Amino acid sequence: MEGHSKPMELILGKKFKLAVWERVVITMRQGEIAEFTCDTKHTALYPLVSQSLRNICAGKDPLEGQRHCCGIAQIHSHHSLGHQDLDHLQANPQPLIFTIELLEVLPPGSFQLDVWAMTDKEKLESVPQIHEEGNTLFKQGQITQATDKYYSGIACLKNLQMKEHPGDEAWIKLDQMITPLLLNYCQCKLLQGQYYEVIEHCSSLLFKYDNNVKAFYKRGKAHAAVWNETEARADFAKVVELDPTLEPSVAKELRAMEEKIRAKDKEEKGRYKGLFTNTAPPATATTVSLRWLNLS
Repeated sequence: MEGHSKPMELILGKKFKLAVWERVVITMRQGEIAEFTCDTKHTALYPLVSQSLRNICAGKDPLEGQRHCCGIAQIHSHHSLGHQDLDHLQANPQPLIFTIELLEVLPPGSFQLDVWAMTDKEKLESVPQIHEEGNTLFKQGQITQATDKYYSGIACLKNLQMKEHPGDEAWIKLDQMITPLLLNYCQCKLLQGQYYEVIEHCSSLLFKYDNNVKAFYKRGKAHAAVWNETEARADFAKVVELDPTLEPSVAKELRAMEEKIRAKDKEEKGRYKGLFTNTAPPATATTVSLRWLNLS
């Protein structure tokens, strides 16, 4: 995908939708750049594949925008793929030329699959390891990398959860696995200054689990950071109500918030102090001497 730093990963034996790519790639050597002209019968599904790749590059679900039917059925439907060039290609299939550079060949088991490439079983089994890797990165101070790990774990579970009926036992079990990952993700976002995102995620958790102390605590800190004093005090009060042992920590957060508010008020008073004060110098009287001349 031109313009993107991360190369595409093709996993052989996973029944890739554009099967011709598997056939041509296995003829290449590592480091080789080759050009392949493929007949229409091999490229009919390319628009769907390209849409999925573009979704992945944008951080979206690769199947977003695609209907739940086979690829051939989608080709013959009038459903837009969201890209004008792909819609045109879907309506008018044609031979395509692919230029491929084979950067690296990795043996099975030597790499971690992206979420979209995993089976449901692989997704579920990968989550504990992803969670632990995120915790390790967080302890090492690698916040951005830890954030990505937690997000990856959440994505695995959300993908599985979408296949269950909300409220069913399996759905609830997956949701309970998502919760600690999401709270860790929110902690990273707090450190990164993404306060409104923290408020949004914690509010969604509290809508389902209204006694989650950590969600109240993190949301309270986020509210305090964006000057929502009333909301912050309400959240911190709920934290103490649910877990009185956290009262010293809450008191510390409240003191910090109050100090910030006082400093802000002082700064604003200083800024507007002279706005309504007349500081112009007083007017001075000017004496004009007039001499009258009598002309005769």
